[in-house]
Amino acid sequence: MSDGNSENDGNDGEISTANTMRERAGESRVKLWLLLGARRLVVTGSLALVFFLSFVIAGTLLYPPLKSTIASSDTIETMFSTMLGTTITGVTLVVTISQLVISQENGPLGDQRQRMSEAMDFREFVREMIGHTTPSDPSQFLKDIIDETEHRANELHQSISDGDSEELSQLRDDLDEFNESLTGNSDTVKEELDGATFGTFDVLFAALDFNYSWKIFHVERMREKYADHLDDEQKRLFERLKTSLSMFGPAREHIKTLYFQWALIDLSQLILYAAIPSLFVAGSMLAFVGSGTFTGTTLGLTDILLVVAGAFTITLIPFFLLVSYILRIATVAKRTLAIGPLILRDSQR
Repeated sequence: MSDGNSENDGNDGEISTANTMRERAGESRVKLWLLLGARRLVVTGSLALVFFLSFVIAGTLLYPPLKSTIASSDTIETMFSTMLGTTITGVTLVVTISQLVISQENGPLGDQRQRMSEAMDFREFVREMIGHTTPSDPSQFLKDIIDETEHRANELHQSISDGDSEELSQLRDDLDEFNESLTGNSDTVKEELDGATFGTFDVLFAALDFNYSWKIFHVERMREKYADHLDDEQKRLFERLKTSLSMFGPAREHIKTLYFQWALIDLSQLILYAAIPSLFVAGSMLAFVGSGTFTGTTLGLTDILLVVAGAFTITLIPFFLLVSYILRIATVAKRTLAIGPLILRDSQR
């Protein structure tokens, strides 16, 4: 989807846009850091810490105190027997997710050959566009498409520079603003792509900052608005620029799809790893902890409260992992629902 700002599609609007997704979206840096930029294990740890502190505060301030509640009821047994069942169910769900992801890579030979053929056709098209062998590194692949887009934008601008009419003068002004915006956006994205490696979120995060769809819209708008004053060569250069911008879309979507598969597999592995200590802690609380254990206090807090809060937090780690990964995947999916010059977010109109 486009991340640009405009008044509406019916008017010319502003050609230039901010150079980062955060600036275009108008959302806080902290929110985008939490949803996208932060490492998922850091988010998971932060969620666990906030939950633990909230549980301790609630257990300290609410009446009756947790110690008396445990002494008069089966609170611990209810809590942790529920968590045992929930963890086992969650692990089963994760195995199902893993099977769905892996199933996309399986198939008969004909399907695999078709996938390979389509991938090689795309690489060949990009090779012809950029004029050299298509890079295998995702970050360099995106950078080369952006470089070619800048080159074609400069070619188009130079072809208009000798016009004398008022319309061509206005087109030159529009292209000046367009190229300035394109260069600023490209420099930002290429700087983010430097050193970015696939398997981390860095490559896709940088790709989200390149506002290709908004630029396609303005290329189409300028070509239509000034069509009567353009010669065949200039119209061809407009189409070449539109083609290079359009190629960024499927390239980004392909990398996004691969990242989603990579992240879901990572999520499945981490939840399976976290499930073992979660089950152990839940079982230990059921077997060994009751109203007569942990009767002392630490820093003014009852030990039983701290133990229950810590154990309950550990049993929730698989869920916190799921939340942290799904927050990022869902946010990216929502921001890239449309491929091409469509604006779906009110803040971007």
